[in-house]
Amino acid sequence: MTNETPIALYIDDDADLARLVQRGLKRQGFLVEHAPDGETGLARIRAGGIDVIALDQQMPGLDGLETLARIRAIDNAPPVVFVTASLDSRTAVTALKAGAADYLVKDAKGDFIPLLSVAVAGALNGARMRQAKEAAEAEVRAARDRYAALAAEREVLLREVNHRVGNSLQIIASLLHLQASTTDDESVKAALTNAMGRVAAVAQVHRRLYTSHDLKGVMLDQYLEALLEDLRRSAEGEKLTQLTLTGAPVEIDPDRAVAVGIIVNELVINAVKYAYPDGSGPIHVELSRAGDTIKIAVADQGIGLAGKPAPGSTGMGRRIVNAMAAKLQAEIEFDQGHSGTRVVLSLPLQVQPKPEKQSAA
Repeated sequence: MTNETPIALYIDDDADLARLVQRGLKRQGFLVEHAPDGETGLARIRAGGIDVIALDQQMPGLDGLETLARIRAIDNAPPVVFVTASLDSRTAVTALKAGAADYLVKDAKGDFIPLLSVAVAGALNGARMRQAKEAAEAEVRAARDRYAALAAEREVLLREVNHRVGNSLQIIASLLHLQASTTDDESVKAALTNAMGRVAAVAQVHRRLYTSHDLKGVMLDQYLEALLEDLRRSAEGEKLTQLTLTGAPVEIDPDRAVAVGIIVNELVINAVKYAYPDGSGPIHVELSRAGDTIKIAVADQGIGLAGKPAPGSTGMGRRIVNAMAAKLQAEIEFDQGHSGTRVVLSLPLQVQPKPEKQSAA
């Protein structure tokens, strides 16, 4: 409403009754204007500034129901209290269905004016409450739209960041691969190949996030397949022609996917180094899920645990595997019944919160 003192418009061809209504509503805090017919009332309403309307049924020209229909067609029309001398309830039902906020029966002496004051005040309060509700709903919609726009912008930025990080890491991996392919020193070649695999494991996660619809999760089976393909193209690629994957669809968060990828990379490279001293052979990676546990096995058909690290080995791979397993809250086991070497990594689907340390009393 536009005024501190509300303005009521009384539309009735009875001038004497209109004066009584003006005095009665004025005592209730209203300013009251009078329109003698429907056309005059509609013109005043269109001019603006009217907060509530009391509308008589019987008038020359447009009657009350016709005037009510035209009022309701005006944008943001004020609420209407329909007033009639008729005792026929069908008139009340018709007026309420046409959009009147309230309905009451008038008399020629003005005894109805106290009831009219209550009805007008109630219609005005109801309109104000509806306006407040609509304004609140509009603000909620606007806030939701702003949040959606910010979320969409954030997603685009995150995708761009992952795209650039992935590209940068891939360039580093390519440089390591190039360096490894041009050196004759086997220890240097092995170190560069290992470093390349570790970088590629991280780069693959960022590439997955860039192309994924969900920036909060990585499909582990798809990620491992891409990671193994990178290994097949590495400096050790000629020894990885029989590297295969069997994977169930499992989704985990990106940080844990990186740790899993680094572990798989180390285990595969370890199998390449020690499982087949006289050449190459099958290496199989298996991804499965049992309830809330993810299992990843890397297996070969080589000489088994009898294979020893080469002289000069730093044990870096084992330290990396143990560190990543600790981060994943995972367990690493060797399958003693396997004919070659089979390492099984078991990790929870969700990271369990670490228990809080008890402070000393």
